[in-house]
Amino acid sequence: MLELKNFEEAKKRVDEVILPTPLIYSPAFSKESRNTVYIKPENLQRTGAFKIRGAYNKIMKMDDESKSRGLIASSAGNHAQGVAYAAQQLGVKATIVMPAHTPLIKVDATKALGADVVLHGEVYDDAYNKAVELQKEHGYTFVHPFDDEDVIEGQGTIALEILEELPDADIILVPVGGGGLISGIACAAKLIKPTVKIIGVEPEGAASALAAINEDRIVSLNEAVTIADGTAVKTIGEKPFEYIKQYVDGIITVSDYELMDAFLVLVEKHKLVAENSGILSLAALKKLNEKNKKVV
Repeated sequence: MLELKNFEEAKKRVDEVILPTPLIYSPAFSKESRNTVYIKPENLQRTGAFKIRGAYNKIMKMDDESKSRGLIASSAGNHAQGVAYAAQQLGVKATIVMPAHTPLIKVDATKALGADVVLHGEVYDDAYNKAVELQKEHGYTFVHPFDDEDVIEGQGTIALEILEELPDADIILVPVGGGGLISGIACAAKLIKPTVKIIGVEPEGAASALAAINEDRIVSLNEAVTIADGTAVKTIGEKPFEYIKQYVDGIITVSDYELMDAFLVLVEKHKLVAENSGILSLAALKKLNEKNKKVV
């Protein structure tokens, strides 16, 4: 398991490329949930998501030989842009495999960062299998979006920022797809403040972490159907599953309808547009049993 110094070292690396995303207090979501709610707006991050943290940290730690072979990654969109941006900054060739129905804006943004894009399959898992095939064929170095400790380490830098800005945070709600984000945040946050609660949020139609916890083993869902395309993952990562079991206090699932409801509140009250995967944690506020807590 990662230690606090790992996250602190990762923070020095990612600080070279990330934008500051200070917490935003939300009167609307606070009133609705009867908690004091803060939003960590990683949708305003460079490339539009937190994924740049893990990707950049991973690629920065690679040796020259690994980088010279070229990188390959599979992604539903945000990891793709994170890898493409990091590769461009470090002068490395990158190939990204994305599901065929990835929103065009994400495909174009990835191409604009200089990566080669291959569209394949219906969901993330299909794209992953294709990427593994291409890796074997061409000898690329694989940059996994969540089942990788260097990536987990990079994502965990978010927890350092949250607890530096709000040391008395009681609960951190974290979206869950493959589990890399929540693994990093949960581990780093608990190392700094063991009493903080970490709660994962999954779409009802793609709750692979909850299924794994319920059965105490990794299970593959038959399908992943949700408007939160960035978290439409059928199988939780092996490493994230270990971190989730050790550091995560619970998982909430939300419906697509509940996502839309939270989306509209965010747009109306904060004039912020976020994708549905990011809104998972806001949608979960209504299902939080605790009151009068500081929630991020």
